[in-house]
Amino acid sequence: MTELQDSYDVLIAGGGPAGASAAIHLAQDGARVLLVEQKRFPREKLCGEFISPECINHFRRLGVLEQMICAGGAQLTETVFYSERGRKVSVPSVWFNEEQMGAALGLSRAEMDARLLERARRAGAHVLEDTHAHDLITEKGIVRGVRLKESNSRVLDARSLITIDATGRACALVRHIKDETGASSFRPAPNKRRASLVAFKTHLSDTRAESGHCEIYFYRGGYGGLSAVENGLSNLCFIARARDVRECGSDPLRVMREIVCSNERARHTLAQARAASAWLSVSLEGFGRRRVVPARGLLTVGDAASFIDPFTGSGMLMALESGELAARAIARRLAELRHGEGFDSLAREYRALYEARFNRRLRISALLRRAAFVPGLAATAISLFATSDRLRRRLAQATRNNAKGRMRRI
Repeated sequence: MTELQDSYDVLIAGGGPAGASAAIHLAQDGARVLLVEQKRFPREKLCGEFISPECINHFRRLGVLEQMICAGGAQLTETVFYSERGRKVSVPSVWFNEEQMGAALGLSRAEMDARLLERARRAGAHVLEDTHAHDLITEKGIVRGVRLKESNSRVLDARSLITIDATGRACALVRHIKDETGASSFRPAPNKRRASLVAFKTHLSDTRAESGHCEIYFYRGGYGGLSAVENGLSNLCFIARARDVRECGSDPLRVMREIVCSNERARHTLAQARAASAWLSVSLEGFGRRRVVPARGLLTVGDAASFIDPFTGSGMLMALESGELAARAIARRLAELRHGEGFDSLAREYRALYEARFNRRLRISALLRRAAFVPGLAATAISLFATSDRLRRRLAQATRNNAKGRMRRI
C-alpha cells in the first residue's frame, strides 16, 4: 500500500528529465519532494534522443554523469543538415561545450530517464510510478496538491506547497485549471497548427548513417533526424503533415519510405533499414511558449512550459535547465513557503529567469521553423550557412542562448 506524508514541499508530476532534474536538485537542497510518474520505468518515449554536449554539466551536478557515460550510448561529434536535393551543412558538437566532452550523446530515453529517476530516489525524493495525476487540489483558487490515481484505481490526495507540471506536451495538470465559468483554461502553445503535424519514432538497424553523425533531413511539410543510440541501433524521429500521414494510410513505415525518403540523403541512409522496435506516434498541437506560472501554487517545466523545435537538438538541454531553474528558485524561498508566504515573489522570479534564459532561443527557433517546413527555403538556408563557419556557429549557439556554464550563476 502506498503511504504518503501529510504534505510535501514540492509535488512534481512527470518523471522525465525536467521533472527528475527538479526533484534531484530540490531533494539535495533539503526539500520534501514527491515525484509522480504515470508509467513504470524503463519505458520508451517519442524523442530524438540527442543529448547535446551542454547536458554533461547538468549530469555532473545531478550526480549521474558516470551512469550516463557508462550506459552504452553513441558519441555524436557532428550534426549534418541535408536539404531535399542533397545539399548539406554541418555543425560540430564541440561548438557547444569545448571545456568538457566535445561530443553529444545518443542515448535512448528508456535508459536515460530510468537513471535520472533512480537518482531522484537516492537523493531523497519520494517516487511513485504507475500513478496518474488525476486532478488538482485547489483551495480558493490556489493549487494545494494533486489527486492521484494508482494503477489499481486507488485514489490518493497528495498535498504540497508548490506543484510542478513536468508532464511534457500533454500539460496534464495545467489542463485541469478552471476559469470563472468552470471550463478548462488550458490553451495550446501560441504557434498552434491544429494538430496538423504528426511525429513518429522508432529504433532502426542496418542504416547507412556515417559514424558519429546525427543526420537531419528536410522534405515537404516536415523534417526528421537520425542518430545512433546504444546497442548498435539508430533512433529515427520525424515530423510529417497529418494529411500526408493519412494519404499513407497512417502507416509509419510507408510515411518513412514515401515522405522522409523524398530527401535524397534519407533515401540513401534508410534504404536497407529495418525497424527494431515498435513505432511510436503523437499529434503535435504547436511549438513555443506556454505559461510558466499558470496558477497560484503551480509552475511548469520542460515541454509543459515550452516546446522547442526538435531540429535545434536542444530540447533535452531545456528540460534539464528548466527543472534546475525552478528548483533553485523554490529552494531560495523554501523557508517563506513553509510559513505560507513567498509564492508571488517566487512566481515573479521564475518568470523573469525563464524569460531571460529561454525567450531568445525560442524566437530564433521560430524563425528557423519557417524554413524547416519549406524545402526551397531550407535548401537556401543550408547553402547560405555552408559559406561561413562563423555565421553557422553563431546561429547554432543562438538556439541554446550560449547557455554554457550560466546555471551556476542563477
